[in-house]
Amino acid sequence: TCRFLLPLQNNYNCFSISRNLNRIFTTAVQSQTIMTELCQDLSVFKPPSSVRGMTDLDRLAFEQTVMVPAIQIPTKNIHTVMKSLKKVILQRPGLKRIVENWGDGNTDCKNGDQRLLLLDPSTITSSESFGNKEAESLKAYGVPQEIQLYELKLTYEHFKSEEILRAVLPEGQDVTSGYSRVGHIAHMNLREHQLPYRNLIGQVIMDKTPGITCVVNKTNTIDSTYRNFQMEVLAGESNMVAKVRENGILYEFDFSRVYWNPRLSTEHERIVSLLHRGDTVVDVFAGVGPFAIPAARRGCNVLANDLNPESFHWLQHNAKLNKVDKKITAFNMDGREFIQGPVRERLPALLKASHKIHIVMNLPALALEFLDAFKGLLASETEDSVPSDDISLPQVHCYGFSKEKDAQRDVVERAEANLKTSLQGFCKVHLVRNVAPNKEMMCVSFTLPRSVLYTEHKQERDSSEEPRPKKQKCEDSTN
Repeated sequence: TCRFLLPLQNNYNCFSISRNLNRIFTTAVQSQTIMTELCQDLSVFKPPSSVRGMTDLDRLAFEQTVMVPAIQIPTKNIHTVMKSLKKVILQRPGLKRIVENWGDGNTDCKNGDQRLLLLDPSTITSSESFGNKEAESLKAYGVPQEIQLYELKLTYEHFKSEEILRAVLPEGQDVTSGYSRVGHIAHMNLREHQLPYRNLIGQVIMDKTPGITCVVNKTNTIDSTYRNFQMEVLAGESNMVAKVRENGILYEFDFSRVYWNPRLSTEHERIVSLLHRGDTVVDVFAGVGPFAIPAARRGCNVLANDLNPESFHWLQHNAKLNKVDKKITAFNMDGREFIQGPVRERLPALLKASHKIHIVMNLPALALEFLDAFKGLLASETEDSVPSDDISLPQVHCYGFSKEKDAQRDVVERAEANLKTSLQGFCKVHLVRNVAPNKEMMCVSFTLPRSVLYTEHKQERDSSEEPRPKKQKCEDSTN
């Protein structure tokens, strides 16, 4: 019960005021109740439950109307006040936070003197929800701390990709919108429970990511021969020729026929930072040139090889594209044949030069096995062609995967097994990245031992021994 000390002329005026006050009070209570419910259940910004299980994207099915808090602000002060309230303003993709016309006959909004600013219901639930600085700013501009509810229409455009996929896919199962971006292509590795929704997932990713015009999914593991993998187009065009800029260098290639991993840009940059002008770089598994091109740009002479004819083609293309084709000699050979052929022929002369030699072997699934190609490589050289010290001997940077608990020890031991010598105290191991749970990509760097290069090694097995197992295929397309 409220008592008002007002000069009332008659009972009608008393009744009229009481009725209006009761209506205002009831509306305020209802608004506060709704705001409290919004705070407790933030599903106000979740897509409708009816989209669950959708396999063909229906954008109209995501439309719904929700109630959000808002505050009325003079038009002349709207942008200044917005800066003060930036932490509590409603943030949704593609959503206008300032409403010019609202209500049914509001004079202030009709003549343009007032605007409605939409607020975040997870932060603002009442007029007391504003912080001290926010409240002071509102007071300074004469803005009452009065919250009202606004009927907001949400559409497909206002939801984030993860929100859409979480609403569509089976409840309780993992939802991921993660992908690798390669130019205009989004490359996904979908799990089995996501496959029935793959076309919808592809369309959502393309809709929500500017510049993506093609979404593909890996359908098989990488083939260790050419390091490419089978894929299917989930959404968009079928143009697989990507243009990628990495560390300031432009690359072009057919993503469906060569290997490219955007997660290795930091590693490419790390190795290139070790190089100096005049050095020689031997890239045994060069791909389309992520080591070779920047090395040549740095002033190095590069011998670059790849078994995949497509990679060889795009390696030459990228060398010309970046105007370093005169610095790169490209080969299309098996890695072991490349080491024992062109590299063997050039190595004696390179060892006499004053610049360093770096050998990069980035085929993590198999590269450690190729180290045996260096055993006795220069055993036939005369004594006067052998360097007097180890400073000029090649520096090897060899990559490998490990699932062992001590990954560093594992890759070193495997390198030693293939070189038939100890590397203890003569090598460094760098963690490149975590590929998967309990699987690391490592880089072991060492000076190629003199005993390996110049000592003749006998055959390690005879006909009675079991043949070496076939080379395995890579296990992960993101490697």
